[in-house]
Amino acid sequence: MTTRENTTTLIGRIPIRHLSPQQPEGLWPAKAYVGEVVPFHATIFREGHDLLGADLELTNPEGKTVVHPLAQGAPGTDRWETDVRVDVMGMWTWRVRAYADDWATWLHAAEIKIEAGIDVELMFDMGIGLIDRALSAGRATKKTEILKEARAAFAARTTPAAQRLAAALDPRLTQALGTRRPVSLVTYSPTVTLRVERQRAGYGAWYEFFPRSEGAQRAADGSITSGTFRTATARLAQIAADGFDVLYLPPIHPIGEVNRKGPNNTLVTKPGDPGSPWAIGSAAGGHEAVHPDLGTVDDFAAFVAEATSHGLEIALDLALQCAPDHPWVTTHPEWFTTLPDGSIAYAENPPKKYQDIYPLNFDNDRDGLREAVLEIVELWISRGVRIFRVDNPHTKPVEFWEWLIGTINAAHPDIIFLAEAFTRPAMMHTLAAVGFQQSYTYFTWRNKKWELGEYLTELSKDSSAFFRPNFFVNTPDILTEYLQFGGVPAYKIRAALAATGSPTWGMYAGYELIENVARPGSEENIDNEKYEYKVRDFAAARANDTSIADYIADLNRIRRAHPALQQLRNLDVHWSDDDSILVFSKFTSGRHTPSGTSDGIIVVANTDPHAVRETTIHLDMARFGLTNGTQFEVVDLLTAERWQWGNDNFVRLDSFTHPVHILHVQYPKGHTA
Repeated sequence: MTTRENTTTLIGRIPIRHLSPQQPEGLWPAKAYVGEVVPFHATIFREGHDLLGADLELTNPEGKTVVHPLAQGAPGTDRWETDVRVDVMGMWTWRVRAYADDWATWLHAAEIKIEAGIDVELMFDMGIGLIDRALSAGRATKKTEILKEARAAFAARTTPAAQRLAAALDPRLTQALGTRRPVSLVTYSPTVTLRVERQRAGYGAWYEFFPRSEGAQRAADGSITSGTFRTATARLAQIAADGFDVLYLPPIHPIGEVNRKGPNNTLVTKPGDPGSPWAIGSAAGGHEAVHPDLGTVDDFAAFVAEATSHGLEIALDLALQCAPDHPWVTTHPEWFTTLPDGSIAYAENPPKKYQDIYPLNFDNDRDGLREAVLEIVELWISRGVRIFRVDNPHTKPVEFWEWLIGTINAAHPDIIFLAEAFTRPAMMHTLAAVGFQQSYTYFTWRNKKWELGEYLTELSKDSSAFFRPNFFVNTPDILTEYLQFGGVPAYKIRAALAATGSPTWGMYAGYELIENVARPGSEENIDNEKYEYKVRDFAAARANDTSIADYIADLNRIRRAHPALQQLRNLDVHWSDDDSILVFSKFTSGRHTPSGTSDGIIVVANTDPHAVRETTIHLDMARFGLTNGTQFEVVDLLTAERWQWGNDNFVRLDSFTHPVHILHVQYPKGHTA
């Protein structure tokens, strides 16, 4: 006789697998943001041919559970799905309930057998048994009478079989069964967590400027007087009017004097050179202080208050590094790396060298440095900052970020951290997994149709449970060849793709002015603003039509007006016959829009900034809520032109006039598919 140990099986009676959204290892919760429409999926199947049913049981942070029926996805995949708009910040939980749908299984067999005259009375007897189960499952109501009528019809053996079966197909009976529906083999999935953060964690338009350049004055001798928080305040109203939600400031702290960099990252400085804001710290203070040229802490508070009055949030750079004359270098030398010759290692990113910056060493005094950084972040939170753009987080231990973000968010759930980590995918994804609410991406370098299509699909589908992209079109350090040589068309194309491809996008000041001259041999602007002041006249450029600021304002206006563009996971790439014409759609069902009518956007972009392109595009209309073969009207939200479209459509995009269509699908009122 064989002895068998008791074994606990991991699979349920009805297998429920591949739950999403989830992080790959399940170590940290998946992410969503208030207002996001979250797709829930599970693979559900069983042996044999009996029919199944499934529900999503979703519990919000207040403990309220709502049941959402799951529908079968593509035939043959065993994927079940639904989408739900989440509306409360906090930790949600969810699980899937699967069951054998005894009623549906019986009805399917009954229709076939009774029509064929096979086991007719046996099938009706089985139906009576199911009705009896439903009657015993709850108290008597008005719907109970409908159940009794069906039972009586099934039992009426002198009535023609087709007439008796008709009672089973009565929509009133389906409705009456409701929660009494006879089911069996009920199986539950494990419970999964979903962290829902505030809306700005996943949706918004960012604008970056250097306060020292805003209102800077050039004297007759060429010297420049720094702008201040007070002079920078003058641009807040226009930035808000152009539809931006977040104003990102590079570091505003005192800048080191030792090894200060001159123009274009040179080691030679002259009086009046302001240095790099990322070389933080001097005799005037460190990360806790405000650069004296910009004003005082009170001036910063007034700046934040004025921004808030215009609906702008301030994002502050969190750069965990020090100039050689930062106070920490003297008070905490153990927080840095000392080389064999006794010197402190400065920052390098070969071939770039940053002699004006000392990186922090997070292993020499782990707890001491952690507490110092936490104190700095808490200080700026107390001064009104709710968003931090983190400089080079991939050069610090990931466990440090998990600790810092977790600690901050436990006390301040509304704080947002953006990871500026242009590095390997494993590091970028892990930073997002452990807590960063947003991440810079490779979008800047994805310029061809095929690579854009692949990347948009990856971000909106494969990694969307935890990695939230912020599509910055440029930075002080990034001026791609595409922008250097593409002229105004390239700048319009990239802005339109960023603003529609991701619910969060951003730009650095000067983009609207088509500042596209690079430092020879590099991928950054000549006379990089990191190392000097920029005296610009944005209003004059706008008046002289040498700015695309109005175009950018139109993009932000369109984003705010269309719920579909405020989502990430609803993007689908379609096909065109031209290697430079990218086509994608975004769709939000009327079940999730304020108007109750579906919102569908089709973006058609000529990614070649040097040419006119003509081609045919091919749409899978089910992706945006229409039946293939339907004729429908689209309106270009940039030009107000209208066309009648279908599955296959001719387009002509002239990069020198209108390189991108942003088309709004005209659904009938109340369309909710």
